[in-house]
Amino acid sequence: MSKFTFKILAKDNKTGARAGKIKTGRGEIETPAFVPVGTQATVKSLDNQELERIGVQIFLVNTYHIYLRPGLSVIQKFGDLHRFMGWNKPLMTDSAGFQIFSLGEANRQRRLRFSVVEEEAPLVRISEEGVTFRSHLDGSEHIFTPEKSIEAQITLGADMMVAFDECTYYPSTQSYAKAAMQRTHRWARRCLVESEKLGKSQALYGVIQGGVYQNLREESAKFISSLCFAGIAIGGVAVGESKKEMVDVLDWVFPFLPEGKPRHLLGVGEIEDIFVLVGRGVDTFDCVMPTRLARMGFALRKNKAQRQEHKVEKEKYLIDLNKSRYALDEGSIEEGCQCLTCQNYSRGYLHHLFRAKELLAYRLVSYHNLYFMERLMKQIRNSLKEGRFSELRKEWL
Repeated sequence: MSKFTFKILAKDNKTGARAGKIKTGRGEIETPAFVPVGTQATVKSLDNQELERIGVQIFLVNTYHIYLRPGLSVIQKFGDLHRFMGWNKPLMTDSAGFQIFSLGEANRQRRLRFSVVEEEAPLVRISEEGVTFRSHLDGSEHIFTPEKSIEAQITLGADMMVAFDECTYYPSTQSYAKAAMQRTHRWARRCLVESEKLGKSQALYGVIQGGVYQNLREESAKFISSLCFAGIAIGGVAVGESKKEMVDVLDWVFPFLPEGKPRHLLGVGEIEDIFVLVGRGVDTFDCVMPTRLARMGFALRKNKAQRQEHKVEKEKYLIDLNKSRYALDEGSIEEGCQCLTCQNYSRGYLHHLFRAKELLAYRLVSYHNLYFMERLMKQIRNSLKEGRFSELRKEWL
């Protein structure tokens, strides 16, 4: 029997925002929650103890990458992902669909440049059975079906899995988006059958697709919600659409989603987006943004106007530590922040590390950025429980 449950603890009267709690066999997740991405079974530059000190409740591992390296046989030897990486809290895996989609998009872009399509072998081929793709590591050919995706995720042992889907490229025609959505629906049924056959307790999320077309998104929301998934994921909103199109998709699908199931938004998590998606009723969401920005020298901080040379400069949630103006700056990234980085290191020192390309720079700013995200999510959860979500949103935005 599954140990996965979800309970709503508080709701905002003016929006669709809600605070809740997901229970898994490996621990609880207070929602709304940000889910960091640990692509290759690691949140880049940080170890598990640091993640726990930051307050990370769960992170997402990419099935595609682990399938290729180190391979499922290695994970089986260790028992599962948790034992392999020494992480005893919940984990989420994706279906590999998005990574395979990315290969397909690369293939599409190549075709646009070639006068002859057959000039190179395709990176990915999609059929009713599944997807044939070539590894980005060595060019070897692999086949992923809905059944194989579920089998792989069960082997990895994640607490929350995602059904295999076709993530439509952007911009796609309505006819292509419809065909991809219908294939995603047929694959969703196959994923459920395979999950039930293997008899594991992992929670499976179905994926809503349909591109940027309202009728397709509504149809997909109704169909996926009608199936016995443990949770609902919204896909295809991080592939190049505008912010408005992302918001439109959320507005279209949420009226058709079951109230008692957790909702996960795939691949979105910029600061400006968080209050929007939480306000629509998203419970969890994943994004590479905080750690990717950190490795580029960008640190997150609360929106703040600064006066410089008789003009107001507004750095929206970010400071660029690569800039020379921070070379002699003795202040921390963010005044009042209690993270390890802000308590011990100056902007001047961090600027030096990035200029010298020292690896410590990535770790220290990644630590701060994830701490920043966890602190914000905790504030949002508390505001929902205390009935002041709208006030907090105004304070930030």
